[in-house]
Amino acid sequence: MASEKHVYIIDDDRTSCDSIAALLSAAGFRTRSFATGHQFIREVPLLAHGCIVSDVSMPEMDGIALLTQLKTLRLRFPVVFLTGHGDIKMAVHAIKSGAADFVEKPYDDETILAAVRRAQEELDKDNESDELVKVAAKRISALSSREYEVLEHLVAGQPNKAIAYDLAISPRTVEFHRSHLMAKMQAASLSELVRLALLAGLKIDI
Repeated sequence: MASEKHVYIIDDDRTSCDSIAALLSAAGFRTRSFATGHQFIREVPLLAHGCIVSDVSMPEMDGIALLTQLKTLRLRFPVVFLTGHGDIKMAVHAIKSGAADFVEKPYDDETILAAVRRAQEELDKDNESDELVKVAAKRISALSSREYEVLEHLVAGQPNKAIAYDLAISPRTVEFHRSHLMAKMQAASLSELVRLALLAGLKIDI
């Protein structure tokens, strides 16, 4: 059916695959699971258009390699990555490379559902890209110089204590600026902040 929404789950952890599949199926999505990125790429010519939920760190083909393959094949499947704390830099790199979103572990059901719904919406929103760029640029221009510095460090994957050390300020002050810049950028999560920063043209060195 044309109205069906497909989600492809890629994770070498079968328990994780089954859990996410059950959650998304209950929310009305058609799901199919794959143990590796290679398996998905082999079968993708036969698959209906949809989005992908994938672990960012996997053997053989990690998240970045998966995105590269999709680009090479000229396939537009928005990708939501699942990432552990130690994989934040890779996840940010993935966003910069074209991923739709990333969700940090441990995550709750609503966080995954919200990310997948946003990814599905991207399939029909190509024409809104220019407007989003303008909005992001306007928001980032409203930041103070210190807020902009904190933003640069945040999207590079640094925790508050590291930012405080680099900028010679207290962690409490970092949290203060972080709260204000998130409000000014109208970002509800770190992944949303990264997307807005990239749309606005912020250069990120990973």
